[in-house]
Amino acid sequence: MTLSIERVVVADSELVAAVRRLLPQLSETAGPPEAYDLESIVTSPATTMLVARDDDHDIVGMLTLALFRLPSAVRAWIEDVVVDESARRLGAGRALVDAALALAADAGAARVDLTSNPSRESARRLYESMGFEERTTTVFRRHLP
Repeated sequence: MTLSIERVVVADSELVAAVRRLLPQLSETAGPPEAYDLESIVTSPATTMLVARDDDHDIVGMLTLALFRLPSAVRAWIEDVVVDESARRLGAGRALVDAALALAADAGAARVDLTSNPSRESARRLYESMGFEERTTTVFRRHLP
C-alpha cells in the first residue's frame, strides 16, 4: 500500500465522516465532531490537521499539530494521532508524525511534545523508535464548569 500525507484545507463531508470513524478508535470519551469544529481547526493559524490516504485515496489516519509562540519559544504539540485499525502497521502513523515534525521544524520549534496513553503500547513504541523520550513531569488538569 502506498500512503500519502496531506494537509487538510477544508472540512468537507469526507473529512467529517473520516474523523467520526477514526476518533472512537483513539478515545472512548471524545464525542463526534461537527463540521464547524473541524473547520475551526483547519482554518486556525495555530493548528494543522494532516491525514493519511491509502491507494484508493481514502483517509486512513489523522494527526493534529498545534504550533504556538510563547515568550520562551515556539511550542509544538502533536495530538489526536490515530490510524484506522485496517491500516495499522503500514507506516501511516510514522508518516504522519514525520510530516508534523517537518512542519514544526519549519515553524522554528526546537522540540515537539505529545502524550500517549500507557495502554497504547504500539503507539508508544512508534514514538520511542522516532526519538521521542518519555519525560518525568506532572501535568495538572482542572475541569471547567
